[in-house]
Amino acid sequence: MLFFFTTIIVGQEFISIPTNIKKEDRIAFTLYTVHENTLKLTAQFYPIINFEPFEASLEIEENGKWVKKATAPIRYPGYTSLFRLENWDDTKEINYRVVHNNKAFYEGIIRKNPIHKDTFTLAALTCNSVYPQHGGDISRDDIVSNLTKLQPDLIFFSGDQVYDHSQHYIYWLKFGTDFKELLRNTPTICITDDHDVGQGNIWGANGKKTETRSGVSGGYYMPVEYVKEVERAQTSHLPDAYDPTPIEQGIGVYYTDLKWGGISFAILEDRKFKSGLLDLPKYAPDIFPDGTRDALLILMLTLENLIFLEQNY
Repeated sequence: MLFFFTTIIVGQEFISIPTNIKKEDRIAFTLYTVHENTLKLTAQFYPIINFEPFEASLEIEENGKWVKKATAPIRYPGYTSLFRLENWDDTKEINYRVVHNNKAFYEGIIRKNPIHKDTFTLAALTCNSVYPQHGGDISRDDIVSNLTKLQPDLIFFSGDQVYDHSQHYIYWLKFGTDFKELLRNTPTICITDDHDVGQGNIWGANGKKTETRSGVSGGYYMPVEYVKEVERAQTSHLPDAYDPTPIEQGIGVYYTDLKWGGISFAILEDRKFKSGLLDLPKYAPDIFPDGTRDALLILMLTLENLIFLEQNY
C-alpha cells in the first residue's frame, strides 16, 4: 500500500510522492477508451528510477496466457505510455495487463461494448480538490465503492482533476491512485480545465501566451511543455482528435467523438479557443455594448468546435 503524504501550511495542503515505491509498484494507474474497434490506453507511472527502462508493454490474456501486443516508450515529463491496438474485438470483455521491467504488472479489464443494453449508465465527476477550503484530502473510497457497485458503462471527469497550479504530476498521481479501481476496468473520458493547466480561469485564445494566471486576457500562462504534459496525461487515451492541427505555441488539441454503447459522445474543448474576456467587447461591440460585463454573462462555442458539431451531429 502506497500513501501520499500531506502537509498543511497556512491553510494550504501540499502532497508529496511516496518514497517507498518498489519496482513492482512502478505502474500507478491506467485510462482507456474503445472507439470504432480501436483501443487506446494510457499507463501512468511513478518516477522511473536510475537505470530502469523507459518503455513498457501491453499484454492481453488469450486462452489463459498473457500475449504481448504492443510496446511503447515512457514519455518524460509526466512518465506516461500510450498504447494503441486497432481491430479490437469489442464484443467481449478482455483482460489486459501493463508490464514494466518484467517486475511491475498492472491488470485490468477492457469492457465489451454495451451496445445491446437497454440502459446506459454514465458516471460524471468534476472538481477534485484536496485543498482545505474545498473539504481537504478526504477519502474517495465511498465514491469508488458506490460507483463500483453501480458498474457504469462510461466515466466522465469534466475537468479540474488537479487543483495545484504548479505541480500537476504529483497531484495527478494522487487523483489517479484515488480512482484507480474504477479507471482500470471502465472506459473513461477525461478533459482538462483551467486549474489542470495552472490557471485560475482560462480563455485559451487559440494558445497564445499570457502573462497572468487570471486568464481574463486570454491565453496560457504555464510553459508549453507543462501544458503538453497535462494534456498528454489526461487525454492521450481519448479517440484520435477530429483535427489534430496544433494551435499557437505548438499546444495540441483533443476534441473528438467517442462512439460507445450505441451513443456518439461529442468531446469538446471550447475553452481552449475562446477569446479572453478583455478582448470580446473589442471584437464584437454590438454583442457586448456594456463591455466585459456582458462577456462574463455569455458562453460561446468556438468556431472549431461548432464546425465539428455541424459535421458530425
